[in-house]
Amino acid sequence: MVTTVKLALLVGAEAFAQARREPSATASVFTSSGGDGETIHNILESLAAAEIDVSPTRFHNSVHNAPSGYWAIATRSRAPTTSLCAHDASFAAGLIDAAAQATADFEAVALMAYDLPYPEPLNERRTIGSIFAVALVLSPKPTETAFARLTLDLIRSDRPATTMTDPALEAMRLGNPAARSLPLLAALAGPNAAEVMIEGVSGSTLAITVTPEAFGSAHDHRA
Repeated sequence: MVTTVKLALLVGAEAFAQARREPSATASVFTSSGGDGETIHNILESLAAAEIDVSPTRFHNSVHNAPSGYWAIATRSRAPTTSLCAHDASFAAGLIDAAAQATADFEAVALMAYDLPYPEPLNERRTIGSIFAVALVLSPKPTETAFARLTLDLIRSDRPATTMTDPALEAMRLGNPAARSLPLLAALAGPNAAEVMIEGVSGSTLAITVTPEAFGSAHDHRA
């Protein structure tokens, strides 16, 4: 099993264990800025060789929805799943999609975001500085395991994205699209309410209000 799939499944399993929720009955959203670069690299090497011999397994793993497929097999899930990509805004796009589904269907939705470095020479063209993955289970209604309420607002604004005070974490945030989630994770771990700004697509900004251990209307999303 390729590293990208292992990474997505690992954080997803941890999130569901904490939420004490059955993954087979929960819709999911998988988001990554580039998918499995290692497999793409291997396929390109095969295509450039004198004798072209592309492994069917590698081709199967190269598609962007491979992690969601393995997730469905591992969890025996028949729930809806979405795989998306929005370059550096992939985490924000995934969070919006998961929240929209949770609101529309009034059911919990899991979000798995992940990115890892490409092999050379792809890394020279698209540098991702570290391995990072995060998973959240969003519920539109109160649960025993919920620890915060998220209020999302997609706005047109020149307000800068929220940064990390720790230099190493800020470097990770800037170097990995999935790590754009770090300010949100820091807010979720904190004791106080906070507002987090994350870069969205096409010049938009995703404003997230985090309210610890509070329950609001059905249009809020609990993590």
